[in-house]
Amino acid sequence: MTTKQRELARHSLGLPNANKTSYRNHFVCGPGHDDYEEWLSMSLFGLARHRSMGQLSGGDEVFWLTSEAAHEALDRGEKLDPEDFSE
Repeated sequence: MTTKQRELARHSLGLPNANKTSYRNHFVCGPGHDDYEEWLSMSLFGLARHRSMGQLSGGDEVFWLTSEAAHEALDRGEKLDPEDFSE
């Protein structure tokens, strides 16, 4: 995972925050968005998955991290909310 991908992963998890626990696992973007190609790359390498959510996501794709990638994005002392990882 690149530095940029780790930043995106942390953002998708809602980190950092005072509870040091993730509270989500998604990132919405589509073609033309600055981070779209990075998310596609993460998906290609098995770090994330994605699908179109149609009207719910404004026509953009929704990306979410695999649990392995999410663990890789954590800083010391942080943890994942298991509710966001029902793979």
